[in-house]
Amino acid sequence: MKQESPIKRRQSRQIMVGNVAVGGDAPIAVQSMTNTDTCDVDATVAQIEALQQAGADIVRVSVPTMDAADAFGQIRARVSLPLVADIHFDHKIALKVAELGVDCLRINPGNIGREDRVSAVISSARDKNIPIRIGVNAGSLEKELQRKYGEPTPEALVESAMRHIDILDRHDFQNFKVSLKASEVFMTVAAYRQIASQIDQPLHLGITEAGGFRSGTVKSSIGLGMLLMDGIGDTIRVSLAADPIQEVKVGFDILKSLRLRSRGINFIACPSCSRQNFDVIQTMNDLEARLEDVNQPLDVAIIGCIVNGPGEAREADIGLTGGSPKNLFYLAGRPNQKLENASLTDDLERLIREELGRRKEQEDSIIARSET
Repeated sequence: MKQESPIKRRQSRQIMVGNVAVGGDAPIAVQSMTNTDTCDVDATVAQIEALQQAGADIVRVSVPTMDAADAFGQIRARVSLPLVADIHFDHKIALKVAELGVDCLRINPGNIGREDRVSAVISSARDKNIPIRIGVNAGSLEKELQRKYGEPTPEALVESAMRHIDILDRHDFQNFKVSLKASEVFMTVAAYRQIASQIDQPLHLGITEAGGFRSGTVKSSIGLGMLLMDGIGDTIRVSLAADPIQEVKVGFDILKSLRLRSRGINFIACPSCSRQNFDVIQTMNDLEARLEDVNQPLDVAIIGCIVNGPGEAREADIGLTGGSPKNLFYLAGRPNQKLENASLTDDLERLIREELGRRKEQEDSIIARSET
């Protein structure tokens, strides 16, 4: 039986990044970043489209030069996903991408330079209703703060963020979100907890430079999980030294585990032991690979024996319990049919897709009735 998440989310004001609502009562958005050369328009477009297929809500693109800004305009024209331009120091690049249809500017006002340059960027963002993301990173704190604190600390991250926020406040600009990232979990969590009580703007979460796929996933899951359990966070990015598509998948898995988002299949599977009546690990690997295209939420339990199998299968939308000589397949909590090992993966994929098809038909019927 599906349950609502017990997490009470922090109340933040809502902003719009393209057509994606961020903050307020909007779903927590999953974000990633391209790692292609932005000037390679075809490669960057292909990666954005792949990230969109994986479920990304928002994608960030680095725009370090004016040539990259020109390329960004071509990319913007070819993709539908909201795009954040990552810009440092050069306000002319920010003004350029604003004209080219950027959906959000990741830019720290304090790094732009003179007041007139800051004013120009904020004025352009206001005129075009483009939000700004203030992105504080422990690895690039202002030198003054490095001298003051001696090393990156939660307090240093928050002070840096508040300095940038003060600049936006002076220009009466409230259409922004904030991130305070460090590679150290405790520092990141403490910084977000501090700033969450000081501002009401949306917060973008991330453990920056978390590491490779395995270690980065663990570190991000712990850090983001602690904050999300507190109700803190309106967008997330899992920063991995891996294919950006994996960032999106891990991000959704984190949110699914906390019942904050439902996308794709939520597998419940045993780790397998000598009691198993079929190869659980191979079956799971095959099913995950075959069903990567599924966006609809569905709970599927794959349990190798009859000890925990029936209980898990009854609670899932679809369940399989290992048995001898045949395995027992459950649908909507009830035994439905028996499946043989020889064709197990094929049969499971077929039955899962049939159930997804039935659900889609029901949803379409409900929508059609509501529109008449």
